[in-house]
Amino acid sequence: MNVGKAGYLGPKATFTHLAVQAVLPGEEHIPYATIPACIDAVEHKELDFGLVPLENAFEGTVNLTLDYLIHEKRLPIVGEIVTPIRQHLMVHPQHADQCEELEKIYSHSHAIAQCHKFFRSHFSSVPLEGVISTAFAAQHVQQHPERLIGAIANEFAAKEYGLKIVHENVHDYNHNTTRFIMISREAHDIPVSNQVIEHYKTTLMVTLPSDQAGALHQVLAAFSWRKLNLSKIESRPMKTGLGNYFFIIDINQRLDDILIPGAIAELESLGCTVHILGSYPCFAVKTAETCQVPQMTY
Repeated sequence: MNVGKAGYLGPKATFTHLAVQAVLPGEEHIPYATIPACIDAVEHKELDFGLVPLENAFEGTVNLTLDYLIHEKRLPIVGEIVTPIRQHLMVHPQHADQCEELEKIYSHSHAIAQCHKFFRSHFSSVPLEGVISTAFAAQHVQQHPERLIGAIANEFAAKEYGLKIVHENVHDYNHNTTRFIMISREAHDIPVSNQVIEHYKTTLMVTLPSDQAGALHQVLAAFSWRKLNLSKIESRPMKTGLGNYFFIIDINQRLDDILIPGAIAELESLGCTVHILGSYPCFAVKTAETCQVPQMTY
């Protein structure tokens, strides 16, 4: 089955690009400048699928993704891809011998946060500036060869934008991963042929009844006695007033005909509002170094 068009947070050679290339190789991949722009393109039928980052193992949830899906564009989640994150410091080739004299370093805010130990020990006095993606940082360095600046990004960004890696693996901890979600206009299977499905997951949005003591405990009990394993529960503001929250709950199971519908019915009987955000396969890219970013025309 042909996917058609799959969008991702660009520009080329972001970690999001690597994830979509690993799961949907050979299809048309279109970069978007921001997460909302990619999600909007799916809603407006410019794309069949959109891939956006949702969570980093060390920095937590990408709140922009979650809040935009909840409050602006309620599109179903149809897949999850988890990929390892390897960060490197790169500069324009003509400044390779001056890498210890950088005047500024650019990257995504999450990438900067993942490399604090490196910055403290090597570039403690160098300003750090957050941009929309790691690949955008690399592109910015490429476009300003007159400036002595660097970028934190992956090795494919270095190749794509002709930069020189001067410090490898500058992230503070190993085993760093990022979780990406694939969205579509309708809930359906992803036409994947070369990736093994690790497991399935169902994601719910739950709003508790107001002023009901023990409501969260009752919610968790509805899953517990059914032996439904929850891999994550997170609260986010409803944006309707201080103290008003909804909960995102990930269940490590595909939506079935009995257990999960039974849990939802129990929650609704307690006065909760429940929305199914998606029931979808989860894929794992074993190593970022195995992903190949082709030269494509957009």
